[in-house]
Amino acid sequence: MTISKPRGTRDFLPEEMSRRRNVEFKLREVIQKWGYGEIVTPTFEELELFTLKSGQGIIGELYNFTDKGDREMTLRPELTAPVMRAYVNEMQSFSKPVKLFYFENCFRYERPQKGRYREFWQFGAELIGSNKPEADAEVIALAMTLIGAAGIIGDLNIGNLSVLRRLLSQITADDAVFGQIMRYIDKKEYENLDAYLDELNVAPDMADKIHKIISLSGKDGFAASKSAREIVGDLPELDAFEKTLALLAAYGVTDYTVNFGVARGLDYYTGIVFEVYAEGLGAQKQICGGGSYKLISLFGGGDVVSTGFGIGFDRIMEICELPVDASKTVVLITKPEAQAKGIEAAGKLRPYATVLTDVMGRNFKTQMEYANTVNADYVLIIGEKELESGLLSLKDMKSGEQVSLSLEDLVLKVS
Repeated sequence: MTISKPRGTRDFLPEEMSRRRNVEFKLREVIQKWGYGEIVTPTFEELELFTLKSGQGIIGELYNFTDKGDREMTLRPELTAPVMRAYVNEMQSFSKPVKLFYFENCFRYERPQKGRYREFWQFGAELIGSNKPEADAEVIALAMTLIGAAGIIGDLNIGNLSVLRRLLSQITADDAVFGQIMRYIDKKEYENLDAYLDELNVAPDMADKIHKIISLSGKDGFAASKSAREIVGDLPELDAFEKTLALLAAYGVTDYTVNFGVARGLDYYTGIVFEVYAEGLGAQKQICGGGSYKLISLFGGGDVVSTGFGIGFDRIMEICELPVDASKTVVLITKPEAQAKGIEAAGKLRPYATVLTDVMGRNFKTQMEYANTVNADYVLIIGEKELESGLLSLKDMKSGEQVSLSLEDLVLKVS
């Protein structure tokens, strides 16, 4: 009987894992230099952690279960809520801002398609404790730096929900109503939005303002902000938005589209929101999303603002063309009498190159054939002649050239 992997999951074979680890390493290298520390949370959490944030409707997307203690649990569908829960449990006394990053697998029961799986990986960051433009600008610039480190040119779209929230606060104080309006805007279901506004008896001039705000879009962020002022007045939120854009310029982030219609579809976003798109993924072209939000109070903490983002690691791997580890591969071929010397040489070479030794008891000919099958860069030959001379024979598998070198010169040659 053959047992297949579950639908929506994947086996990552060595070559693919080499690619993934290479990109992961580059992302880790960048984010740690920005001063973010890694956090790891449990693979499963209490179900309530996610229903508190997203409502009962999310249960249909979850791998939830009742454990042996009759507790309602679920595999994590994302990582922001677990990080906020960990902050409330263990980090409220930490100096602000608290800067965290994570790279973990998540689980959602949804229809698998290109770039979307039931088990997927998310790389993300959270900056906890600041509602200043400096925090928003840093997080956006960090996200774009990470995407660039993966060799991807992303299309950045920046919005500002605080303006829309100001308008909607004149319509309703009901979180459920607010959330429904935001979901219609996020999904661009404008006919449904109009019908819902009519149902709420929203005045035509207010509905018109909402449409004007969410249609504001352009490459000139300051011009878009000026247009927003003409619609809603001189709000302090727009002052902060313009400062964020000015700081982004200092970071070198100048190629973006300001789009006041970016809503993210989640009730807890409060101010700056952003999304990054990339070509080559079809309909699922978003590779990153984030913004400023309030979740900590929902989980029993204080009224603390956070700003963060999540990068869809699987999606960037679909289009990432970064090469795998460029280190050379050396296949070691030894005669029986030189086996110990070969193992010793391999140990000294491995800090500088990938070295494969024979563990199958193959003869010289079949070891050479094996070197061809693994596309080795070099073959290192150690036999009776090499033991007597103290020099090692290195064959370049591409040029066919063979030279005799000391171990020290060999290291220089292959590193």
